[in-house]
Amino acid sequence: MNILLSYLLSGYLKTILKVILLFYCFGLILNLFEEIEFFKNTNTTILMPIILTALYIPNMIIKLLPFIIFISSMWFLLKMRNSRDLLSLKVFGFSNFKIFLTLAITSFIIGWIFLFAINPITSAMIKYYEKTKSDYSLDIDHLVTINKNGLWIKENTNEGQRITSADQTKEYILNNVTIFQLNKNFELVMRIDAKSANISKNDWEMRTVNVSTFENGITQSKIFDKYYIKSQYNHAKITGLFRNFDTMSFLELMLNYDNLQKKGYSKPYLDQNLNSMMSIPFFLFIMTSLASILTMNTLKRSNNYAHIFSGLIACVVIYYFKDLSLALGQTNRISLSLSAWIPIISIGLFSSIGILQINEK
Repeated sequence: MNILLSYLLSGYLKTILKVILLFYCFGLILNLFEEIEFFKNTNTTILMPIILTALYIPNMIIKLLPFIIFISSMWFLLKMRNSRDLLSLKVFGFSNFKIFLTLAITSFIIGWIFLFAINPITSAMIKYYEKTKSDYSLDIDHLVTINKNGLWIKENTNEGQRITSADQTKEYILNNVTIFQLNKNFELVMRIDAKSANISKNDWEMRTVNVSTFENGITQSKIFDKYYIKSQYNHAKITGLFRNFDTMSFLELMLNYDNLQKKGYSKPYLDQNLNSMMSIPFFLFIMTSLASILTMNTLKRSNNYAHIFSGLIACVVIYYFKDLSLALGQTNRISLSLSAWIPIISIGLFSSIGILQINEK
C-alpha cells in the first residue's frame, strides 16, 4: 500500500513540475518581448531584459497556480486512466474518493508551501524587478510615495512644481497637510498649511488653512476656513498606485498588518490581498476535485481532446467568475474579503456533488 501511495504522489508531483516548467517557458517567451520593448532606448544589453523576465515569471506562476494544479490533475489522471493504472489502484483497494483525497490534500499542502516558502522569495524578486525598472523609467515627473514620514506627492503644474506632504491618512482625509508651490525656476512662491484635506475628488477641499506667499522678498500670510486646490491626484488614484501587493509576501502582510495601515495602505485592500493569499490552498484543493470529476467518471479509454477542451472551458469560466467576484468587491456590492472566497465556496459546493457521484462508481 505504501508503494502504491508513493507511486501516486511521485507521479502527481512530477506532473505538476512539468506543467510549471511549461508555463514558465511560455511566460519567459511572451514577457521577454515586453521587456525588450521597454529597454530598447536604453544602453543596456539583452541580458537585462532576460534577467528581469526570469525574476517576474515566478510571481505570475503563483497567480496561475490554481489553473496549473487543475491542468496537472487532469493530465495525471487521464494518463493513469488510459494506461489502466487507475484500474490497478482500484484492484488494490484505492477507491475514487481515496485517490481524489490523496491528490487534493497534496495540492492543499503545496498551496501552504508556496505561501510560506516560495512567496517571500518571489516578493523579493518583484521588489528588485520594480526597483530596477523604476531606475530606467523616463517618466518620473509625477511621483507618489508612502513612507514612515507619511504621504509625499510631487506633480507638475502650469506654474512649476508642487510638493505635497501629509503626516497621516484616513480614507479620503489627509491630516496635517503641507504644500510647497515652486515656480519654473524651482523657487518657492507659496506654502499652504492645512489641518486636513478631503481628497475624494481632484478638487481638494482643505480646512483650517494658512496660505503664505513669497514674492520679491515679501512674505504675506492669510488664513482661510476652507481653501481649494486642483490636483491630478485623488483618493482613488493614489490608492490605485499602491494596490500592487506583489512586492509584499504573505508573511510580511500578516506580521506588519497594523503598521501598513498606519502608513496609509487601504484596509479593505489589505484584507482583500490577505484573504486572496489565504484562499490559495483551498482553491488548489477545489481545482483538484474539479479535475477529478471530469476525468474519473469512467475507467474506459477515451479521446483526450474532449477532456482538454472541457478543461479549457472550465478554466476560462472560473477565471472570469473570479474576475466578476473581484469586480463586485471593488464596486462595494460585496466586501473585498468575501470576494476572494465566493468562487471557492461556489465551486466547492458544485464539486462536492460531483465527488459523491464519482465515489459511487
